[in-house]
Amino acid sequence: MKRLFLALAVLFPGFTLAAEKPAHLFILTGQSNMAGMDPKLGFEPEAKKLFPDADVAYIKVAVGGMPIRYWVDEWDDIATKHGVDVAKAREKDKSKGTIFYPRVLEQFAQLLKQHPNPASVTFCWMQGENDSKTGLHAPYADALKQLIANLRRDLKRPDMNVVIGRISDHDRINPPAWKVVREAQVEVAKTDPHGAWVDCDDLNNKEVKGVMTNDLHYTKPGYKLLGERYVRQAKLLIEGRKPAENGRPE
Repeated sequence: MKRLFLALAVLFPGFTLAAEKPAHLFILTGQSNMAGMDPKLGFEPEAKKLFPDADVAYIKVAVGGMPIRYWVDEWDDIATKHGVDVAKAREKDKSKGTIFYPRVLEQFAQLLKQHPNPASVTFCWMQGENDSKTGLHAPYADALKQLIANLRRDLKRPDMNVVIGRISDHDRINPPAWKVVREAQVEVAKTDPHGAWVDCDDLNNKEVKGVMTNDLHYTKPGYKLLGERYVRQAKLLIEGRKPAENGRPE
């Protein structure tokens, strides 16, 4: 009987034993607003609700204040093509190469040991504030596309889903650059056959000294909703359905 199951698995890759649950794996990575999102408060409960008959597992690699170049080996070449003075941009860098991309690959490899044949892989990205703040917005779209391509190549998952969190409507640091990055994130998501984006404009509304303001970082309910939206958009992509165009899946 065991040989029969193995033979069916080879002939039909989607074949699984009745008792075997499909696994959906997630990569959560980015800078401070990803770091601030506690998956246990929004992401995990929503995943359990939307995938009741599957295992959902994730890794999280997120550190505040980090530029996209710490995930993309090719950033120097991409930035040069956009007229960026790379040496100046990297003056204060502690590392000239990527820092977080290798961590993503290492942690994902460990995740695969527990779930060697995942039904889906979804990359969730929440980053861009740093590149906006420092005026390095021009190469952002191409760098993000390169990051997605690299992951699909290195994880051997050309079908990897992508859900991009659009940086919020906090734009007091560098409004023109902020706008460019926001638009780039939505465009990359919409032009990717496996892509979706998440709206964050309602996640950062805070009252400061009696005045409502669009803060850089999100509220606790905002972070909870961020996690839920990631899972909801991923669910639609996994099922081959159209994700919410407004970035606010219900």
